[in-house]
Amino acid sequence: MTDQSQPSTTRRGFIKAGLATGGAIAAGGAAGAAEPDPLITEIQPWAQGLGDGVDAVPYGLPIEYESDVVRRNVPWLTADVISSINFTPIHALDGTITPQGCAFERHHSGAIELRKEDYRLMINGLVDTPLVFTYEDLERFPRESHVYFCECAANTGMEWAGAQLNGAQFTHGMIHNMEYTGVPLRTLLEEAGVQPEGKWIFVEGADASSNGRSMPLEKAMDDVLVAFKANGEALRKEHGYPVRLVVPGWEGNMWIKWLRRVEVTTQAIESREETSKYTDTLADGTSRKWTWVMDAKSVITSPSPQSPIKHGPGPLVITGLAWSGRGAIERVDVSTDGGKTWQTARLAQPGQPMALSRFYLDIDWDGSEMLLQSRAMDSTGYVQPTKAQLREVRGLNSIYHNNCIQTWWVKESGEAENVEVS
Repeated sequence: MTDQSQPSTTRRGFIKAGLATGGAIAAGGAAGAAEPDPLITEIQPWAQGLGDGVDAVPYGLPIEYESDVVRRNVPWLTADVISSINFTPIHALDGTITPQGCAFERHHSGAIELRKEDYRLMINGLVDTPLVFTYEDLERFPRESHVYFCECAANTGMEWAGAQLNGAQFTHGMIHNMEYTGVPLRTLLEEAGVQPEGKWIFVEGADASSNGRSMPLEKAMDDVLVAFKANGEALRKEHGYPVRLVVPGWEGNMWIKWLRRVEVTTQAIESREETSKYTDTLADGTSRKWTWVMDAKSVITSPSPQSPIKHGPGPLVITGLAWSGRGAIERVDVSTDGGKTWQTARLAQPGQPMALSRFYLDIDWDGSEMLLQSRAMDSTGYVQPTKAQLREVRGLNSIYHNNCIQTWWVKESGEAENVEVS
């Protein structure tokens, strides 16, 4: 039997005790109690007058008190912001859908302005009928909506040689998860009529870099979308307005923005972005190419360096994100002792293929140090590796496709730091 004379150590008991204390304070309490809370006992300014009308902000914006939840750049990563990266504030978000205004940017020659009226998409090469589509043409085709993550191949790339960037936003923030709406690329290719010799496609953007990439025809005819909406509204300029390519589960460099041309070819074009860039350099100096798929990965977003524990010991929600380009997330384990022991976290929803999953682990923190880690497992049976396991295969010279287990050292103060525990 439970000893009722002892204070409850359950989460519910902790909260009930807090409410009881709060009630005593509000009522004035017994001798020695704290002063009444004026936020409860006094009428506040916001309750003494009228608020804004419905037309005060025609397009809704975050309230000023959330002004810190923004994308951030790391200036020394690149020579100029025109060809650079900023990072999704994953430490400050919850759920799985990324607001467009928070979704990371990666540009090779800057974000361009292209009107819908000026938009054209060409399908050419080994097709029966070369075609050019306007934006209005695309809107007339049957469309689909799917939630997918987009992750830059260089996400977590700075961490290969050791703990570098102190924050989940900077180590893992080159990712977003949005509901994309558009026309299957397969539909447009079938409209043009792919010839039997066609085995690959080459896709280009309308910006100065064009960012051309080759893709096997098999993938193009499977689940690739020509998208013109994200999260229910038009794409943002920085995400390829008015039309971009969505390549589920594959590295973000292939999600061509401002999509202007799809050429059907017999073989890969071997462009700059698939030879000197976006290949995985191994320890012996050789490079792996065609490593398009993003393997299973996860990160704890809170507690983390940008989201420290502020409330002291007691109930604590450990939360984070997990994803896989090969299928759905089926399980996430969390360790508080650097991987010595693991507990299975709770998934907010059953995992969806090529989409972010949110996980939670509810604990009672005793105020001692923790080495927080998360480990994802996907529907193929793949288990997220340690950094040591990745290094055994690829050495230290890689940049791309680092999906290792991340460690946060949470101190007694609640502050957290990026550390390496291989």
